[in-house]
Amino acid sequence: MILLDTFDSFSEPLVRYFLGIFFLLIGLQFTARSLGLHARMGFSFINYGERATAGWWHRHIFNAFRASILAVVLARVFVDIDPWLGVFDALYHGPVLVIGMVLLLLSFSLVNYLQAYMHEDWRSGVDPKQDRHLLTGGPYRRSRNPVFMAVMLGQLGFFLALPSVFSLVCLLAGVTVLVRQARVEEKALAELFGEAYEAYRRQVPRWL
Repeated sequence: MILLDTFDSFSEPLVRYFLGIFFLLIGLQFTARSLGLHARMGFSFINYGERATAGWWHRHIFNAFRASILAVVLARVFVDIDPWLGVFDALYHGPVLVIGMVLLLLSFSLVNYLQAYMHEDWRSGVDPKQDRHLLTGGPYRRSRNPVFMAVMLGQLGFFLALPSVFSLVCLLAGVTVLVRQARVEEKALAELFGEAYEAYRRQVPRWL
């Protein structure tokens, strides 16, 4: 018990500061990368789709939760707002928090690897105007949506790093949006690539 209390007292502030820095850097990296690609290629790699469509709503919902998460984790660095977040005391212990931090780092690494693998074919959202290749090799031999799975892993990591009602709602909403968006993007890919995508879909599962 003494060792657990000692570990808690060390890991709790570590993970608290980690979350603030991690999500701030995630936001800066995504913004800088998108702006750099736009400056280099002359078009946006971020696609919302037509107004009020499913993809458009998914993007806005995801952005709203992402902004809320960033605001919360930054505020926690300076102010104790945990009572307002509905923290689960039974889970709020050092080992759980550290596992969450590790999962966030693993998710970050996987997302970056997968986006690098996609190279010029990477898009955020459905982009019917740009000619792309149908990726079926590498990580796409085992799953049709490895990036979404990596993001879900990060959402689970956030819940464990801050086990609370707030992070649970973010987890459930995030997974729901990603599952729905996967269907939207697969439908768009089927329209773009026709029988080639149908053959791929028959061979490779949506998740694992």
